[in-house]
Amino acid sequence: MQSSSATTPSWTVGDVTVHRIDEVLLPPATGAWLLPGATPELTAGQDWLRPHFAGHDGILRIDSHSFAFVVDGLRVLVDTGIGNDKERANPAWHGLRTGYLERLTAAGFPPEAVDLVVLTHLHADHVGWNTRQIQGAWVPTFPAARYVTARAEREFWAGYDMEEARRQMFRDSVIPVERAGLLDLIDVPAGGVEIVPGLRLLPTPGHTPGHVAVELTSRGERALITGDCIHHPVQLAHPAIGACVDIDPHRSEATRRTLLASLAGTDTLLLGTHFAPPTAGRVVAHGNAYRLLPVRAA
Repeated sequence: MQSSSATTPSWTVGDVTVHRIDEVLLPPATGAWLLPGATPELTAGQDWLRPHFAGHDGILRIDSHSFAFVVDGLRVLVDTGIGNDKERANPAWHGLRTGYLERLTAAGFPPEAVDLVVLTHLHADHVGWNTRQIQGAWVPTFPAARYVTARAEREFWAGYDMEEARRQMFRDSVIPVERAGLLDLIDVPAGGVEIVPGLRLLPTPGHTPGHVAVELTSRGERALITGDCIHHPVQLAHPAIGACVDIDPHRSEATRRTLLASLAGTDTLLLGTHFAPPTAGRVVAHGNAYRLLPVRAA
């Protein structure tokens, strides 16, 4: 993991520097559980996935990390990972003790200085560092920030019959932010919405109903942060592969196909929220689908 601002992986998009804030490399079993259609045999047919995105055994490599950058004078964090000390049903997420906040601070984003937290959706591995435990209570990690997510996302979960594990996640990582008056719900129309100059939310539903991707533009350059509309680069080669936790698998696939078609052959930098290093790249045509042409971090 990266431990200093000099070694924090980063990419430039015009005048904006996007930093990857590492949390944890997820266990090898994660890929088979999350993307059951991405079998080792299927993955082995995509040489370009090796050695970075998959091992020679066909096992997928999946990360948990955030992206941080400054745009329009605001320090912005996109998704907040799994978090420390959280009670989770997934053993790989339960009771973590990582140096995430230290890495975030080393990159120039101490918690008290973060202005805006964008949540692509409200799943446990994207909201965990919304809060941290202080004297037995869950309190907002970023007390000066506005936390934003799509109104459709929060309203969906408000009406959902949650299992206990998901209720626990809302209790420790979402509701404390709401009670502190820090959560803003954003209406995201079909064409997307600019929330600050150079930063837009784009609707990418399917994984969850209110899921958004995050678009950055600066000096004619563009980047797109995936959230979970694409979990792994294997889905570029096989867009029909969905996640086992997609709320609407058909819509998720349709969203992925539309997004990839719009990105293919362009200079847009794709930043994968769960992509193992090198994490970023450009989408190019490959056979009857696509592949990722990696762009290494500085």
